[in-house]
Amino acid sequence: MSEMTYQSAVVLPVADTLLLPRTSTFVYVENMNKVFLSCLEDSDALHVAVPLRKNTNGLHEEDYHHIGVTFQLMSYQEKEKGILLKIDLKERAAIHRIVMNQGIPYADLTYFPDKQDLEETMQEQMLSYLKEIVRSVSSRFQGAAMYMKELDQINDVDSMIVWLSRSVPMSNEEKYEYLKTDSLRERSLHFMDALLKQKEAVDWNIELNERISNKSNRYYREQVLREQMKAIEEELGRGEDSESGSKKKDYRERIEESGMSGEIRKAALEEVDKLKAQPQGSQETSVIQNYLEFLLALPWKKAERVEPDLKKAREILDEDHYGLEKVKKRIVEHLAVMKLRKDNKGSILLLVGPPGTGKTSLGRSIARALDRKYIRLSLGGIRDEAEIRGHRRTYVGAMPGRILNGIKRAGSTNPVMVLDEVDKLMAGGFSGDPSAALLEVLDPEQNSTFTDHYLDLPYDLSDVFFIATANSLDTIPAPLLDRMEVIQISSYTELEKFHIAKEHLLPEVLTETGLTAGDLQLPDDTLKTVISDYTREGGVRGLKKQILTIARGVSAQIVTEEVEIPRVVKDTELEDLLGRKTAFHDLALRDNPPGVVTGLAWTPVGGEILFIEATDMPGSGNVILTGQLGDVMKESARISLSLIESRLPLSSFNFKERDVHIHVPSGAVPKDGPSAGITMFTALASLFTGIPVDPHLAMTGEITLRGAVMPIGGLKEKLLAADRAGITKALIPKENVPDLKELPEETASKMTIIPVETVEDVLRETLKITLPRPERIFAGDIGAVEFGGKAVSGSGN
Repeated sequence: MSEMTYQSAVVLPVADTLLLPRTSTFVYVENMNKVFLSCLEDSDALHVAVPLRKNTNGLHEEDYHHIGVTFQLMSYQEKEKGILLKIDLKERAAIHRIVMNQGIPYADLTYFPDKQDLEETMQEQMLSYLKEIVRSVSSRFQGAAMYMKELDQINDVDSMIVWLSRSVPMSNEEKYEYLKTDSLRERSLHFMDALLKQKEAVDWNIELNERISNKSNRYYREQVLREQMKAIEEELGRGEDSESGSKKKDYRERIEESGMSGEIRKAALEEVDKLKAQPQGSQETSVIQNYLEFLLALPWKKAERVEPDLKKAREILDEDHYGLEKVKKRIVEHLAVMKLRKDNKGSILLLVGPPGTGKTSLGRSIARALDRKYIRLSLGGIRDEAEIRGHRRTYVGAMPGRILNGIKRAGSTNPVMVLDEVDKLMAGGFSGDPSAALLEVLDPEQNSTFTDHYLDLPYDLSDVFFIATANSLDTIPAPLLDRMEVIQISSYTELEKFHIAKEHLLPEVLTETGLTAGDLQLPDDTLKTVISDYTREGGVRGLKKQILTIARGVSAQIVTEEVEIPRVVKDTELEDLLGRKTAFHDLALRDNPPGVVTGLAWTPVGGEILFIEATDMPGSGNVILTGQLGDVMKESARISLSLIESRLPLSSFNFKERDVHIHVPSGAVPKDGPSAGITMFTALASLFTGIPVDPHLAMTGEITLRGAVMPIGGLKEKLLAADRAGITKALIPKENVPDLKELPEETASKMTIIPVETVEDVLRETLKITLPRPERIFAGDIGAVEFGGKAVSGSGN
């Protein structure tokens, strides 16, 4: 077998042009250099035109196809950005290797001739048939006469194929297939088939345009494109198998892939069928499409279970929040249960506490600890049930409720969802009650089938970790409250505020103001002074504002180069930066005259001491109450007076000829609550007996008409306020003793806390009066009673 001999030829890269042997064509080449053009002009050299796989810069051998056509350059014409070449194609050639020589590509080739399998008479018939097809199509267009003159001058099939390829849509790969086919018969038949398909497409388009043009009204003229699409769908058949390009099939595929349960998937597919049946331009079309888009935007596949890491979760909670041990313990307990139960089931917590104590930000930390998405919904001021449950789709402009919108934004079935300010929901009236709409959301037994009015299908919320926040439980309806696990977040102590300011607030403020720890320093004494003299709150929101004010002032000083860096702000400079102090707290008096007693009160911003003042004057047995007292405090005053009259043998005091005046200072501030009961009782007892009460003793507790001391709330805040005011001894109800576990050790160690059970216990600790037990006291049987070391007798009332 003899070795194959190769010929070397200059390569002309060709794109977007059909090449066939024994034809002529035009090739446009951009940025052709003069050397390359001179090589092509050399008639003695061999040239080969090779089709490209794709248009690209910096050609390599793999960018060329492996079959080309030898040619001779007939003429060329310089254009603005390139050269238009007219070439006479000769023989098909197989390309074996392409190399670059001085920037010009050369190919090693061997000839690859055509099979002459089409007789001359058959070629003439084929050529005639092709021309007939072209004349049939051309007759539908105006100005086709010049086109037909060129057609009549073509005398062979290959030239006809090359000439028509400019008008028949054809990809580069399809054009190469014609070149690669070495059978003239196959090439001709293949092109005739493509030409017939093109003729059908042209005929159909013309027929379609004629049909639409007959609809002369404005509506149909504006809907031309839609009508074309509709007509095409009708022609092709609107069955499921022919909807590959339509939105309806897209909806069906997305529904099948969404992970919906059988019942919900069935309802969704029914909506798709409704959409398909809608007439063109129907207003209902957009309504159904919006519904389907929302339905498909909701996550339906259950989120993958992530094994909770208890140690990491605790570290995250400690990193983000100082204190809040009860909340952190509850979260870790919940994670432990999830780990043992091996599911994603959510929980429903209600964090209740003063503003600024970190209730909302705690939700973000929980989401990070659980590695879940975080969504916050603000419910303050909502008065429409539809905000929670959504509107029914029968209404114009209907929208889904906030709960499912939040799930949609999260893109997960198990986010941590914070329902902020749940205590500030408004009564809806004719718009419905939004708090009642939350009952299904926050009920673990019902929320697995929560139904939004817009969706009108059950959606499983059982994996969502709900965290509701509130400042008070008073305005939350009892049925709603019953569905949540309440965790009380008490006010921060001054020590806790100090640590929060130092470890969290100060770094945040430095970041917000563009400062660094090397620019601004707040010593411990300065922070403590800001906390005590410039804030009066249960949380730390106001504290951050004050630190931010200091940082802004220091920023201005640094920019104007008025101070040296680092700027250390001393507590003596705070008045210049923050103004005069704004927080004033009552302090224990040096001495109390008879009738003045120190009580303890709870406020939304923490605890305070409260002075109860009582005096008497000539009168007719009236009782005067001042200081904006609420009904409950007025009742406590009346109960205290009745107990005094019934329990103490006060023969020297004529109640019928004296008026008693009870006053609570800070008269502009409304006050109410039962916990001042023993304080009022002690103030009256001190007044009537003339025995003063130790100014460093304070008390809190509710009393009853039988003389029992009842438990109260807010004990931690009250005792913290007592410690701040210089109180060293406190009386509390005996039933509140378990609450002392929440009291910081530094406060408990400085105070003597005495539990009391009856008013006799109170008198013994405050006035040093020893009374017999109430069951031994009855009218006509009162003997001498010892009052502070002296005997007082009376007949009883």
